[in-house]
Amino acid sequence: MTHKKAIYTVAEDLSGVFRNSAINPEMNVVDALEIVVKQMKTTGYRERTLYDYELHISHFIKITGVTNLSDITIHHIYEWLESMKVSNGTKLTRLKCLKAFFSRCHKLGWFSVQFWSVVKIKVDIPVKVGATDQDVNALLGLLDLKDFFQLRDAAAVLTMYQTGVRVGTVTKITEEHIDLEAQMFRIPGSIVKNHEELILPFDNVLAQLLVVLYKQNALVRQHNGVRNKLIFITRQGGSCQTTPTNNIIGKRITTYAKQFNLKNVNPHALRRGFAMNLRKKGAHISLISKALGHSDLAVTTRYLHYDKLEVAEDLRKFL
Repeated sequence: MTHKKAIYTVAEDLSGVFRNSAINPEMNVVDALEIVVKQMKTTGYRERTLYDYELHISHFIKITGVTNLSDITIHHIYEWLESMKVSNGTKLTRLKCLKAFFSRCHKLGWFSVQFWSVVKIKVDIPVKVGATDQDVNALLGLLDLKDFFQLRDAAAVLTMYQTGVRVGTVTKITEEHIDLEAQMFRIPGSIVKNHEELILPFDNVLAQLLVVLYKQNALVRQHNGVRNKLIFITRQGGSCQTTPTNNIIGKRITTYAKQFNLKNVNPHALRRGFAMNLRKKGAHISLISKALGHSDLAVTTRYLHYDKLEVAEDLRKFL
């Protein structure tokens, strides 16, 4: 019996044969960033997300002077954070980006321990209020719809307020994404943050604005010799999202808010307003989360100012 078991035991030491030789314990940080960004591009991450990775990780490298991933310690992270003359909220956002990069490096085998997980920043998160019907109507009532740019902006504001779509996605919407007869947006995952398709209805008013905007867009494109199907275009007929951080629609809305003294009108307030309206009308949090394109229900609860007890009471209905 012992003899039979022995023949199944390999005497030679083959440990390490399948160790990935491509994983370099002395991986250069710049090279690691390049590889991670390439992987994310292949997966279909947004340009803005890729831009943030390159911006914040490059800044980390510049401040700390680290060369290899193996050189990085928790002290480098604190050194980097202390170098910033910004609010704790901004530091937290940048720290999340750095941690996400490190986590990807860990999955690739370039870090053996997730030492960065213990780094925390305390932030008092203010309650962000969503735009209301009164806020939106006040703005729309002040816009001159005979002006192409103000017509475009009015249609963009209503699109965000009626669908909750992010301003970055709005600027990528094309005629193929809109069913005017059914009054429905069919937005592909390729232009949505969480990469999942969104199908969202809109009302007669927005449909009327879109019909007129279609016609004006055709004239603008023809005049400039531009061919595209974008709904929200510039003076030259191009995209309103000129760079990952420059969104003309978002800037215009912010300008209107200052010009007309509308304190609660901005792209994110419009998105929150959409969510709050659904909640007021009795929509369940899971439906709202799906409409917003959230991957995590916890994010939706923050949008709606839900506390844990309210979530528990909603869940009780399904027991």
